[in-house]
Amino acid sequence: MRCRAAMRTVVGLLIAMPAVSGTVVWSQGSKFLAPATQVVAVRAGRLFDPKSGTFSNNQVILIRGDKIADVGGNVQVPPDARVIDLSAATVLPGMIDAHVHLFPRDENASAEARTLVGVANALTDLEAGFTTVVDMDSRGGFGTVDLRSAINSGLIQGPRMQVAGQSLNQRASGPVPNLSRFLDAFTENKNVNSPWLGRAAVREAKLHGVDWIKIYTTQDFVGGEYSEFKPDGTLVASPSLTLEEVQAIVDEAHRLGLKVACHTYGGEGQRSCLTAGVDAPNHLTDLDDESLKILVQKKLPLVLTIDDLLSLEADDLRITGGRNSRFRMAEQSFKKARAAGVPIVFGSGATSAAIPHGKQGNQFAYYIKWGMTPAQALQVPFLTTAAMLNYNWVEKIGSVEKGKLADLVAVSGNPLADVTEMERVRFVMKGGMVVRNDLGPRPSASSGPR
Repeated sequence: MRCRAAMRTVVGLLIAMPAVSGTVVWSQGSKFLAPATQVVAVRAGRLFDPKSGTFSNNQVILIRGDKIADVGGNVQVPPDARVIDLSAATVLPGMIDAHVHLFPRDENASAEARTLVGVANALTDLEAGFTTVVDMDSRGGFGTVDLRSAINSGLIQGPRMQVAGQSLNQRASGPVPNLSRFLDAFTENKNVNSPWLGRAAVREAKLHGVDWIKIYTTQDFVGGEYSEFKPDGTLVASPSLTLEEVQAIVDEAHRLGLKVACHTYGGEGQRSCLTAGVDAPNHLTDLDDESLKILVQKKLPLVLTIDDLLSLEADDLRITGGRNSRFRMAEQSFKKARAAGVPIVFGSGATSAAIPHGKQGNQFAYYIKWGMTPAQALQVPFLTTAAMLNYNWVEKIGSVEKGKLADLVAVSGNPLADVTEMERVRFVMKGGMVVRNDLGPRPSASSGPR
């Protein structure tokens, strides 16, 4: 159990909490969790409504404990409330990134070093305004499960997390084989070569405490003349799992209360995922008409991971002699999906120096470049993305409404006029607790955003 032992070691170094009988003892109270008795009033110069894509001016958000007690232009501020003046700023809900990798791919790093990187990446995403993330592959082990639990208990600071733990990864590349020393069990090595073995792998992952099952149905071959592309620019997209195997995995996961995400670029593997009804189809760079029809019929979303695909651009162009790339294909998939009414979910693929954490706000500019209005682009990381999460989290995050968790971000200017403001988040609150505030006090509660 190397990864979880490393988590205990690192948490012990950071917080000095005891462990009993090999089990992590999570804190029951922390400066990172809002006390139930706290009363906070946030004065928002402009407040973004992700349902309508519009702003309301001069709003008061009243927070009790970690939840929003009231919001509106005529909300009275109680005399015992702590007032946070954002009257010269634009306030939005906390953002959601539905595809990150908090642990690194470095197979030469120790389990302790990998855990430290995961903790640091989690905080980086939170400070950038992503108050909720979905970790879509722990790169070996189940350390992300423990990281999620440590954050939930207030032991350390980070975003709300849903996690897939280890993927069911039949790809012919990636860091998985070299990370065997970090494995808690055998999920990564499980030979999912039948529907029943697929069900067994799902059950094992469930016992480790995951929220999602992540599968790969497109293999990335390496070492030959080409990987995902032939030299003529044709996408390879070699399939791995069969339709029957994917269907069994999805059925078993849903039976156990888990959701399923699928990594696929196109072809048979893509159609298998969609036909089986995975909850989070990721990438879909070669969105053919048949796949699009299934997306629409099953009312599935598209998690495009622009940052992830952009990081592959140089190699793809080199292999194809400038003819094609997954990023170029993704633009066409995005446009086809939108035209058909497919919901676009915010997912970056943030994982490393090539796809840095905390920089995911750059995706808004691509949404606009590819045809969305600024308002439509701003709506993506909120209710649309929350609706895809497990446990019906759309009922508690994704918008600033009475009864929802007090997850807020703020920027200095107007992101509808300059969407790059979302790359410069200056205020973050998670569950009623201020994570950062670089806006400072404002003299007036009536002035609008700069």
